Amino acid sequence: MASNNNNSTTTTAKLKSSKLTIVIKLGTSSICDEKTLFPKLSNLSLLVEVVFKLRNLGHAVVIVSSGAVGVGLKRLNLERRPKHLAQVQAVAAVGQGRLMALYDDLFGRFDIPIAQVLITRENMAERSQYLNACNTFRELLQMNVVPIVNENDTISHAQIRFGDNDTLSAITAGMVNADYLFLCTDVEALYTDNPRTNPAAKRVRVVHDVEKLKAEVTVSSPGSALGTGGMVTKLIAADLATAAGCAMFITIGSNPQRIIALIDEIAAHEKRNDGCEYEPSVGTLFLAKAKPMVDRKWWILHGLATHGVIYVDAGATAAITRDSRSSLFAAGIVGVAGSFNPDQSVRIVTVVRKEAVAEDEGSANRAEAMAADDPRLWESEAEVAARWKGQVVEIGKGIVSYGALEILRVRGCRSSEIQEVLGYVDSDCIVHRNSLSVTHTLGRDEHVVWRRK
Repeated sequence: MASNNNNSTTTTAKLKSSKLTIVIKLGTSSICDEKTLFPKLSNLSLLVEVVFKLRNLGHAVVIVSSGAVGVGLKRLNLERRPKHLAQVQAVAAVGQGRLMALYDDLFGRFDIPIAQVLITRENMAERSQYLNACNTFRELLQMNVVPIVNENDTISHAQIRFGDNDTLSAITAGMVNADYLFLCTDVEALYTDNPRTNPAAKRVRVVHDVEKLKAEVTVSSPGSALGTGGMVTKLIAADLATAAGCAMFITIGSNPQRIIALIDEIAAHEKRNDGCEYEPSVGTLFLAKAKPMVDRKWWILHGLATHGVIYVDAGATAAITRDSRSSLFAAGIVGVAGSFNPDQSVRIVTVVRKEAVAEDEGSANRAEAMAADDPRLWESEAEVAARWKGQVVEIGKGIVSYGALEILRVRGCRSSEIQEVLGYVDSDCIVHRNSLSVTHTLGRDEHVVWRRK
C-alpha cells in the first residue's frame, strides 16, 4: 500500500529539509531490553551520534524518552511492571534519575548539554503553564540544549495522564512548532495489518488523511510488555502532530541513523523538483496539514481536558462549522451534560441520521428536547442517540463563558434574553469563536435531528 491519497494536493503541507526543529520519540523497547531490562547502550549511543550530526547540520532536536519504568525495574530488581499505579509511579521515580544520568553521560561525551523536562496533562490544561512550558522549550533550544521530555509520572493520575509517550511527543511537537516528529518504535512502519501475524500485511508509505486511514488498516497490536503504547496510539499522535503542522514518521527504533537518511531523501527530492510526491524508502510518513490550527485552538483541542457536553441543533452546527466560523450562541443549544464552570472546556456535539430529516420532524424533535427539564436526560450519549434514532457526532470543543446550570437555563434563548433569565450577562455567546476548535464538518449523508423553524 504505497499511499493513502485523498487526491488533494492542497490539504497537506510541503516538506522541508533545512533549519528544522525535530522531535524524536524513543519507546521503552528502544531503550531497555524487554527480558533482561538492561539499557540498550548501542541504541542510545547511536541516537546520541544522530543528534550530534543533526545539530551540526543546523537542526534543533528535542527528545521524548520513555524508559523510566524499565530502568527503575532493573534498579529495584523487579521482574515485571507493577499493576498498581502508585507502584508504577514509585518505580518511575527511581528510574527517571538513572535514565537522565545515562543520557547526560552519553551526550556529555559530545559536549552537548541536556535538560530534563517533566510535564503532565494538568500543566497543559492551564493556559499560563502551557505558555511557560513553550517559552522554556524555546529558550532551551536557543541555548543549544537538547531537552529530554517525559511525563511526570510521580504526580500524574489516571484521569489526567497523557497515557503514553506517543501522545506526549505529539503534544511536544506542537509546543515547539516542530517540522518533523520521528516515532522510533519496535516495528519498521505502519502496516495494513499486524506483520507479525499476517504475512500479507503491506507497508503504508505516505498518509494524507489519518481518519480515512483508520478505515483501511487494522491497528489492534498492543505495545511491548514494558511500554504503554501500540499502533493505535501512534495514529492518535499523527492526528495531533499533523494538525499542528508537523509531519510525522514511524520508523524502527533500533536504527536511528534512518532519521538522517530520511531527511537527506527529502533534501534530494526538493533538489529534483520533478513534481512527483515524495515517498520514504523506509517507514511511514504522515503529511502535515497545509492549514495547521493556530496555537490557541490547537491547545483547546489537544491540551485541555473536557468537563462536559453541549448538544446543538442544525442551525448552530452549520454556523460553527462553516468557513466563516460563528460563535456558539444559546439559541442553538438543546441540551447540556456534565457539571462544569465558566472557562472550562466542553465537547460540542449533535445527533445525526444518514437519511434526511423533514422540517416538521426536526422542529418537533427540537421542541421535545427543549421541553425536557431533567438534565439526567443528556448524561448518556447512547440513550440520547437511541431516543432520537441517530448517532452522536462531536463537531468541536470549546471554552464556555457560562457554567452548566446557567446554560441549561438559557438554552434556546436569544442573546438579548440572557439578562432577563440570569439577571446578568457575562457574554452574549456561550462559546466565542476564538475559543472554539472545530473537529468535524458534517458530510452530505449526515443530517441533524434537531431543527429550528
